[in-house]
Amino acid sequence: MLHTLSDYRLPKDLEGTILADIMQAKIHELIGARNKWPAVAIKNALEHASDVRSLKKALLRRTPAVIAEIKRASPSAGLLRRDFDPLGIAREYEEAGAAAISVVTEASYFRGSLEILAGIRWNSGIPLLRKDFIIDPYQILEARHANADAVLLITALLEPAVLQNLRAETEAYGMEALVEVHSERELETALAAGATLIGVNNRNLRSFEVSLEVSMRIAPLLPKEVVAVAESGIHTADDIHRLADAGYRGFLVGEQLMRAKSTAEALKALLFHERPRRAS
Repeated sequence: MLHTLSDYRLPKDLEGTILADIMQAKIHELIGARNKWPAVAIKNALEHASDVRSLKKALLRRTPAVIAEIKRASPSAGLLRRDFDPLGIAREYEEAGAAAISVVTEASYFRGSLEILAGIRWNSGIPLLRKDFIIDPYQILEARHANADAVLLITALLEPAVLQNLRAETEAYGMEALVEVHSERELETALAAGATLIGVNNRNLRSFEVSLEVSMRIAPLLPKEVVAVAESGIHTADDIHRLADAGYRGFLVGEQLMRAKSTAEALKALLFHERPRRAS
């Protein structure tokens, strides 16, 4: 667990990036939260948490399986939606056929919160993924208390032993960990940590540039027993078809939906577009 700011070390190759600023804000936020509400108090309140829904099973039940994301803003794109109604958006996502919902809970740069996630849980029957910069077991407790069903763990931010411990901690509370990778080396680390639900992020954490070729390059290296999710840069049904052909079972889509006039219609366009016929 973190006790002082010096306990966490951002990888050297991420120093000087926007992630360095995000993580500094996250650590301040985390230490403040722990002082306000100790872990033991959260554990005592978990008896009131709702049952966990399996993200992995939800992804395997649908084809294609879209994890539709709720986020108000991002450092690279700024404000994504002025008429931000997370409960209404979640309802539209579920009715339009989303397999699960990703809720960005980072406050300083993405303008999210755990309160948004908790509110959505009482109005949604599909799995909820807490998407945040998780580096400490306290955040796993927070996620379970807010009734998340899964959490995102970013391999690039964590030492291998910490990644393994956080994954085990997540599963100890009945949730699942979507372990995010951005390179072949990170995939090796994630698999060694026991990850069976892996997200391949097409967004470079250093430059924030996006390319689907990241997912395409890593796809052949994904073991068959892993449920793989392609993240970021997905704009069309053809993108989903291409990624599905490469072996991905889930598709996390955020900005494409959040910028749309109708989130429901935008999601339906991704889900129900007929696959192009192959030339005979």
